[in-house]
Amino acid sequence: MTRTYAGPFAGLPPQTDLSTDTAIFTEAYAVIPASTMRDIVTSFLPGWTGMRMWIIARPLSGFAETFSQYIVELAPGGGSARPEDDAGVQAAIFVTDGAITLTIDGRDHELTPGGFAYIPAGMAWSVKNGAETSRFHWWRKRWQVVEGLDKPDVIITSDREIAPIPMPDTNGSWATTRFMDPTDMRHDMHITVVTFTPGGSIPFAETHVMEHGLFVIEGKAVYRLNRDWVEVGPGDFMWLRAFCPQCCYAGGPGNFRYLLYKDVNRHAPIWK
Repeated sequence: MTRTYAGPFAGLPPQTDLSTDTAIFTEAYAVIPASTMRDIVTSFLPGWTGMRMWIIARPLSGFAETFSQYIVELAPGGGSARPEDDAGVQAAIFVTDGAITLTIDGRDHELTPGGFAYIPAGMAWSVKNGAETSRFHWWRKRWQVVEGLDKPDVIITSDREIAPIPMPDTNGSWATTRFMDPTDMRHDMHITVVTFTPGGSIPFAETHVMEHGLFVIEGKAVYRLNRDWVEVGPGDFMWLRAFCPQCCYAGGPGNFRYLLYKDVNRHAPIWK
């Protein structure tokens, strides 16, 4: 099966383009379309070479508060010897373009498109790019300590190596590729790839406590976000706060696939 992994357009649109598109920010959700991920909205970090990134999610008071999500672009030879400066923050990486060497606790791992890595909080890691431009998603979340639970183990795998698990009663039209074991209570976040065949759907308005980040890597769909229906396609990002109703219809002609972040397996914080 041929799989593709969409990314930002980069560059700048011509002066003749219209400024209207599907970019939306509401109290319940945001849509950041691929067409807005241009050079002018990139960010940079100290301690990196040949790097720029699109920050597509960050904790915001009163919105989604648990995670950040970056799309990192590395020039040939670019990288960082110390990407993370907070020992309490865990990371997940998903490569969409090129090839990177991820060194975790002294061990090298080569990741190509579809490659995934989970890095526990406090573990030393670094990243180095190869000879071609690469891109990868980088999720950051503070690991929520639970007495009696150790930190999760390092995970190195690939979207191409894991068989999607069909959702019950869907005849395979809705399936999930799970990078973390959902029964492992050490994990307080899950990263998955969700796949719908043409015409597949979430046939009810999911309304639950999880915050979501959904990045479309392939195909198109009409997605319900709160009260609105929004058409989304490759490279578009949807960012949902807790309890935002959501469902969708996959439009075809090919599969509709997206990267999904959600927070799991912990008490809802009670503020002091």
